[in-house]
Amino acid sequence: MKSKWYKYIVPLLLLVLMFISNFLDPELFKFGSLNFAVWFLLSIFCFACGWYINKTLGWQIGGKLVFAIAVAGAFISILLVTFFNPYFRANALLIENIILFVLRNVTLGAMGFFGLTVAEVLLIQRETLVTREKLNLFETRFKDANKESELVLREAKLKAERILFEAESNAKNLTLKKERIERELKEFIQSEKELIKKYEEQ
Repeated sequence: MKSKWYKYIVPLLLLVLMFISNFLDPELFKFGSLNFAVWFLLSIFCFACGWYINKTLGWQIGGKLVFAIAVAGAFISILLVTFFNPYFRANALLIENIILFVLRNVTLGAMGFFGLTVAEVLLIQRETLVTREKLNLFETRFKDANKESELVLREAKLKAERILFEAESNAKNLTLKKERIERELKEFIQSEKELIKKYEEQ
């Protein structure tokens, strides 16, 4: 519970920064003053808040939250300017003040959203690099496995050829032995016939 509460401090800080921006001088680029520097720092802080929101809450929840904060900041600005118009550029029309202060809050909200987006893009790039490295490793392993399977296949073919050669050679030897035995048997029978013939003649 404590860790969840801790995650929502930074979005609350972003809303406070937007609220504080309502009390700055609207002439941002006035020379000789520090208005632009203050606005730049506020923008940097909003960017950092968006970055941190992405790291803690993620892209989807963080994006919805930053959008809700920008809308809430704009709504608070409308209420402030409407009810306390004399304190916010009294010489300007109410509608001009509302547009001006809403735009200021939207700008800071956009800076927060920009920080959120940059953090997400960097995270996606890092994940893409890791995935690409894994893919390269997988491809290398796949190629190695292919080479290994080719070697095993070649070895199996060589063994099969050797076994076939040995079988053919054994078959030839057996055929030669059979032919020799048949020949010797014929010669033996022939010699027996001749002996019997000689014996009968006597």
